Amino acid sequence: MESSSTARQGGSRREATRQKLYEAAVTLIAEQGFSATTVDEIAERAGVAKGTVYYNFASKSVLFEELLRHGVGLLTASLRQAAQQAAGEGRGRVDALDAMIRAGLVFIDRYPAFTQLYVAELWRTNRAWQSTLLVVRQEAVAVVEEVLREGMASGEFSEEIDVPLTAAALVGMVLVAALDWQSFQPERSLDDGHTARSRSLPVRVSGPVLNGSAGPGA
Repeated sequence: MESSSTARQGGSRREATRQKLYEAAVTLIAEQGFSATTVDEIAERAGVAKGTVYYNFASKSVLFEELLRHGVGLLTASLRQAAQQAAGEGRGRVDALDAMIRAGLVFIDRYPAFTQLYVAELWRTNRAWQSTLLVVRQEAVAVVEEVLREGMASGEFSEEIDVPLTAAALVGMVLVAALDWQSFQPERSLDDGHTARSRSLPVRVSGPVLNGSAGPGA
């Protein structure tokens, strides 16, 4: 019987292989599009045999679907960690949202190709993975929704806030603004982008709470 140590090592190796395939796929698809990217190219870029791709994923579509799930999962974890850290330091929900905006920008700066693909896929409606994309997108938005509801309960935010719309708007605003920053204003620092995005936070307990567009995150 396989020992637990051997099983863990095998799991780690497989995860490392899948990570290589994710990185290869996201780079190639960002460069030349999903349809034009072949499994052979993904395997070559990842430095593995073609059969390794099919061992880990049933098809190119499944690989891309899992790539989206993996990437948005990392983004969601980053947002949640930022909110939890702010709470652990005794800071309010406005600070938590501010920390989440920065975490989102850091994530996008680290994974620009994935972010570009993710935003592009949000606009499509004919993909086999559309339902999965909607589910993982909602997981990211839900982290922001939780902080907004906590802020309403504590009196930091207006009770008139439309929580789902505001959360989606904040996520969409960060994604689109960051892509614009990288594409058209690369000379601007991450701190500049963070400061500009922070101005859209719902900091008042009455009146309008968000001056932004929901964008594709909605």
